[in-house]
Amino acid sequence: MKMNAIKVAVVDDHTLFRKTLASFLSERNNIEVVIQAAEVQDLLRKLNGVYVDVLLMDIFMPHINGLEALKMIKTKYPAVKVLALSMCQDMELLSDLLDAGIYGIISKTDEPEELVRAIDSIYDQRLYRSRLFTEVMYWSKQHTIKYHNDYVNVALNEREKKILELLWEEKSNKEIASQLFLSVRSVEKIRQDMKEKIGVKSTVGLLKYAINKKVIGNHISV
Repeated sequence: MKMNAIKVAVVDDHTLFRKTLASFLSERNNIEVVIQAAEVQDLLRKLNGVYVDVLLMDIFMPHINGLEALKMIKTKYPAVKVLALSMCQDMELLSDLLDAGIYGIISKTDEPEELVRAIDSIYDQRLYRSRLFTEVMYWSKQHTIKYHNDYVNVALNEREKKILELLWEEKSNKEIASQLFLSVRSVEKIRQDMKEKIGVKSTVGLLKYAINKKVIGNHISV
């Protein structure tokens, strides 16, 4: 057992990929793979009584889609932070997964070191803005403008806008608090108040609103 290591679970129905990934991660001094599972029901059983910091989940699992799987996991283990692993370019599904509370998306074609960076970031309570994450957000912006454009107009003050900018820069609550000379609790409250005003449920929902209203629109690049 590694002391103070990031506890990781891997769920993927492809045995060779799952075991190879687990072996690669286990070679890291700061990561310990505590669970491997081939499907969601097996994962849920193994999560009982086992603490996990970051869950790596293939978004295409046997007999269940990624969104349904995520909802099952979050219902029973709401504190688990999920990083989605994807081989698809279904932007609508990936956007829905972000809305449902995943912390990031990594393509299975990305370099292994990108995955390690994502795990480190998520462990520090930050969304991980990978290339695929940014592409999904950009797609969501275009889709909202073209088909919905139904965000309510909410006046945000300069501090709220700055917090959204820092969230887009992958800053943690602690980092935001330090930069704005606030307490972590104050940052958490401001974020929750913004969610309620705008009518969204997640940090990704805040970022989508900010992009749509051009609060952070100039920061997008794909």
